[in-house]
Amino acid sequence: MGTRTKHPAAQKFAAFEGQPGAGDIVIIGAGLAGLFTALKLAPLPVTVIAAAPLGEGASSMWAQGGIAAAVGEGDSTAKHAADTIEAGGGIVDEEVARLVADEGPDRIRDLLSYGVPFDRDLEGHYVLSKEAAHSEKRVVRVSGDKAGAAIMQALIAAVRATPSIRLLEGYEADDLIAKNGRVEGVRLIRPSAPGNGSYAFVPASAVVLATGGVGALFALTTNPSYAKGEALAMAARAGAVIADPEFVQFHPTAIDAGIDPAPLATEALRGEGATLVNSNGERFVTAIDPRGELAPRDVVARAVYAELNAGRGVYLDCREAIGSNFQREFPTVWGHCRKAGIDPSTELIPIAPAEHYHMGGIATDARGRTSLAGLWAVGEVASTGLHGANRLASNSLLEAVVFGARVASDIVRYLPTDRVGHFVQPRRIVGTRAADPASRREALEQLRAIMTKHVGVARSAKGLRLALAALKALDAEAATDSVLSNMILTARLIAAAALMRKESRGGHYRVDYPTANPALQRRTFITLDDLNALDQPPRSASGVAALAGCGS
Repeated sequence: MGTRTKHPAAQKFAAFEGQPGAGDIVIIGAGLAGLFTALKLAPLPVTVIAAAPLGEGASSMWAQGGIAAAVGEGDSTAKHAADTIEAGGGIVDEEVARLVADEGPDRIRDLLSYGVPFDRDLEGHYVLSKEAAHSEKRVVRVSGDKAGAAIMQALIAAVRATPSIRLLEGYEADDLIAKNGRVEGVRLIRPSAPGNGSYAFVPASAVVLATGGVGALFALTTNPSYAKGEALAMAARAGAVIADPEFVQFHPTAIDAGIDPAPLATEALRGEGATLVNSNGERFVTAIDPRGELAPRDVVARAVYAELNAGRGVYLDCREAIGSNFQREFPTVWGHCRKAGIDPSTELIPIAPAEHYHMGGIATDARGRTSLAGLWAVGEVASTGLHGANRLASNSLLEAVVFGARVASDIVRYLPTDRVGHFVQPRRIVGTRAADPASRREALEQLRAIMTKHVGVARSAKGLRLALAALKALDAEAATDSVLSNMILTARLIAAAALMRKESRGGHYRVDYPTANPALQRRTFITLDDLNALDQPPRSASGVAALAGCGS
C-alpha cells in the first residue's frame, strides 16, 4: 500500500495565501520538464533559465529507452498504475500513480503535436518495448534508442518558435530569494570564466524548478555534469520540505569504459533478451530473482554490485538476442560501444551500476506546488510520490510531461493576469562569485568519492556517519563557493535520510538492515532544520521521527 503522510511544514500545499509578487514566470532548467511546462504556459510570458545551450545540459536528451504510457492493445492505465505501485517498494502515492497513468496517453498526443516522431508500424500503431517490472509492452520509442534526443529536439524547435518564451542561456540559478515563506525571485549568475561571474536578479511572480537530478554527486553516473542537485539545497535553504532524498536509483548497466559521464546500455536491450553474465560466463541474476534481467533496477544493480565486489567482472551479452541487428535497432548504444572499442554484436559489454535517477527531491503535491508559496517543482528535482522507493523504468519522462502540464495549469489559475504581461530584464546586483577552479575540482573529487563509497548501492550506519562527518568538514572549507556548498548540502540531506531509515527498501539498501521494516513503510520528509538538529545533542524524539520516514 502507498502512503500520503506529510511533514507538518508541507500542509501549505493546500493553498497559497495572499497575492503573488509581480514579475516573470521563471522556469529554472531547460530539460524536458522545463520546456514542456513553458510550452503549456503559452501565451503567458515565461523566462527559461538554461545553464547550457538548449539540449546540452539535460538528462532528458540522453534518455534511451523511451516514455512509458498505456497506449498499446490490451494495456490499460490501471495496469500501468499497478506496475508503478508494485515497483515503488510500498511507499508510492497511489493517487499520484493513477493520475499520471491516466493522463499519460494525452501527453503522448501533446508530444506528437509538437513534432515528436514516435516509432510506428505500417498500420500506424506505436512500436512498443517492454522494460523491467512492466507487465505489458508500453514504452514508446523513437528510432529504437533515441527517444530522449528526438523529444528534446522537437520541444526545442517548438520553444524557439514560441514568442511568449524568453530564453536566458548561459545563466545559472545561484539562490532563491524568499521573504515570509514566499519566493519572490531568483538570483542568477552568468559566469565570465570558470567559477567566476557577477550576480543578476530576476523578480518573479512564480518560480518553477526543473533542474534535474543529483548525478554529479557520485563518481560514476549516467547524468550530465549539470546534474549537481543544487536546486534541492536552494529550496531547503529557503525553507522548503524535501521528500525521500535517500532513494537513489543506480542503473545496473552503465558501460564501464572509464568515460565520465558513463554511457548507458539501455534497459530495452534486456527487454529484447540480452543477458547479464559474470567473468565465469554465468548468468547470476536469476539465482536472486525469478524475473532475472527484467527484475526491478534496484535488485539487478545490487546483484551486479555483489559480483563486482566479489572480484568478478560483469558483462551484458547481446550477441545472441540482438547480434547483427544491433547497429540498426540500438544506434546510440552501438556508437557508445564502438567509441570504447567494443563491437557489441560479437563482444560482451563491460558494465557497472551508476547513479541514474533520484526518486527524492523537493516535496510537491499533485499540482506541483512545493511547501513555499510561489515555488513549483517538476521533473527529477521534484518528489511527487510517483516513484516511491524505486522508479519504474521509463516513468521519468512521463512524470515530466504530466506534471509539466499540471504545473502550468496551476500557475495559470494562481496568477492574476495583471501580474504577468512583460519580461523583466535581469538586474545587476552587487557582488561576484569567485572560486578557485583547482580547489573546486579537488573538492568535487572528494565529494563524489565520499558519496560513491558510503552513500552508494550498499550503505551502512558506520559508512553513513563517516560520510556525514566528511561532508561537514568539506563544507567548512567550501564556505565561499556557493556551487560546492549547495552540492554538499544536498549530499548531506541524502546521507542523513539514509542513516535514519534503518531498513532496506527499493533503491535504499542497508547492509546492516537488509530487509524492509513494515513499521517504516512511509515516505521521508525532511527540512534544513531537521538536518541541523542531527548535529545537536538529541533533546526529543520528534526530529528523529521526522527524518525516519516521517510525517503524521
